[in-house]
Amino acid sequence: MCGIVGYIGHRPAIPVLLDGLKKLEYRGYDSAGVAVLEQGGITTCKAVGKLVALEDKLGADFSQTCMGIGHTRWATHGRPSDLNAHPHMDTEAKFAVVHNGIIENYLELKEWLIEQGHHFISETDTEVLPHLVEYFYQGDLVATVREVLNHLKGSFAILVMSRQNPDILVAARKDSPMVVGLGENEFFVASDIPAILNYTRNTYIIEDGEMVVLTKDGVKVMDFKGQEKEKQLYEVKWDAVAAEKGGYDHFMLKEIHEQPRALRDTLISRLEDDKVVLQEVDLTAEQLQNFRKVFIVACGTAWHAGLVGKTLIERWVRLPVEVDIASEFRYRAPLVDEHTLVVVVSQSGETADTLAALREAKRNGARVVAVTNVVGSSVAREAHDVIYTWAGPEIAVASTKAYTTQLEGMVLLGLYLAQIRGTLAPEKIKEVIAALKRIPAQAQEVIDEAEHIRDFAESFVDVEDTFFIGRSLDWNVAMEGALKLKEISYIHAEAYAAGELKHGTLALITEKTPVIALATQMDVYEKTLSNIIEVRARDARVIGVTFKGNKDLVKSVDHVIYIPETIAELAPILTVIPLQLLSYYVSVARGCDVDKPRNLAKSVTVE
Repeated sequence: MCGIVGYIGHRPAIPVLLDGLKKLEYRGYDSAGVAVLEQGGITTCKAVGKLVALEDKLGADFSQTCMGIGHTRWATHGRPSDLNAHPHMDTEAKFAVVHNGIIENYLELKEWLIEQGHHFISETDTEVLPHLVEYFYQGDLVATVREVLNHLKGSFAILVMSRQNPDILVAARKDSPMVVGLGENEFFVASDIPAILNYTRNTYIIEDGEMVVLTKDGVKVMDFKGQEKEKQLYEVKWDAVAAEKGGYDHFMLKEIHEQPRALRDTLISRLEDDKVVLQEVDLTAEQLQNFRKVFIVACGTAWHAGLVGKTLIERWVRLPVEVDIASEFRYRAPLVDEHTLVVVVSQSGETADTLAALREAKRNGARVVAVTNVVGSSVAREAHDVIYTWAGPEIAVASTKAYTTQLEGMVLLGLYLAQIRGTLAPEKIKEVIAALKRIPAQAQEVIDEAEHIRDFAESFVDVEDTFFIGRSLDWNVAMEGALKLKEISYIHAEAYAAGELKHGTLALITEKTPVIALATQMDVYEKTLSNIIEVRARDARVIGVTFKGNKDLVKSVDHVIYIPETIAELAPILTVIPLQLLSYYVSVARGCDVDKPRNLAKSVTVE
């Protein structure tokens, strides 16, 4: 997501900060800013848009001060604007803070600070941090930051500077990446290695629960209680391009590995006391009772997320749901009126067909809820309500973390609507939420088995046709798995509802044809198993995907990929990850351009 850079040393700080921020542009951002200490005060400069806008504001005559902090922001709380850009300061401009992540309890903290007389000027969660520093400060910046950390819930990498303590920078990390660079009488802190590679390859990788104090004389690392820690020096041996990918060979692989973090962030502040809290959605029980139908409208991968959303909403909310491809929605005269809830799903929030469908729905009186990854996007601005998926920017064309967080958004929306309508027992809601909280860690378990999937992916090198099958929610995931494989490896792949095989598709199953069979929906498991036996009888090579502990499937397939056990409605979030990894490794083995497949674009902004 956002990018952080901090510097203390002997060089003018602003050129170092700008250079570091430019190296982090690949992470995506909508605004940027810097803060430096000069003449006994803190000077900030912030600008919405790209770094060139910030450079224009700064002008050619940079400050010569040798300490500062910088930030590129990917909006989560509050639209992109100069005021919402980082760094943020306290009421008296004594402290400046940059922050990556999400402060889960920021509203509670903000209300309390306002009661104490603090004045806020932005819409962000981050602004509570400098105000907390101001409130607790008693002369020791390090002790103050430690005290602030005790009051925070959520994820963060923060960097603090103070006019009261002009010789130090203080940083801390929980769940958001941070690295410290060690130079000759100069020191750097950043959210990723590329920002510092022009100056040093000697680094400390900061772990969760660690604080850093940087001075011109050196670096101290400690835990949140102030206990000093010994750090192992890590020498970066990657080149600059590899560094942008965090050491991964491709952005797609990096983004697959980022999914546990993205899933965790998308849940932050939305689960409280066994209930779903969606502050962005303002629907009353009366409005929900008046809805007679739901449309989910999207394109490509987002449409596949919508298919899963259909089952969840129908099952939990007891409303009929149609899922429409956005490019078809307007042209079939859909029956949309004031009794219709329309859910539009778009990673970028700028997908032209989805945006046109949103406008058509509003013209006909429908209530529109958007599920999108970009704050301030057209879809976010024009919808009545928004559920943001805090996946962070995706660089690879083939979507991975945006899809899994869209699935999570569908789960949250389904539970939220069921709560208001009273269509799901509290015990069931509690069960789903408990399982949902485990999903990020379970996603990491799947990713930890990546090498296991890589081992047999090379057997797909000469394959020209592949089939993905499943029933119920497994069929929806099969469609996304097939799309991933054909997007980046150019292998023809089709997804079929397993029960449809006998209606013609079996004619295409020949000896050694790979079939990926998903078997996580236990209510139709026996029927899925029968369909697997059908393709095995035609000598197909079958790879099964099921829950750990299922020892039965291995008798009917050639290879099994296991995922951690969860409830049926959440299985798609985990099931798709091995399919993403399979597609990735097959693409690599075939020598394809993984991140930029031919003829495709990341965001489709034309019809």
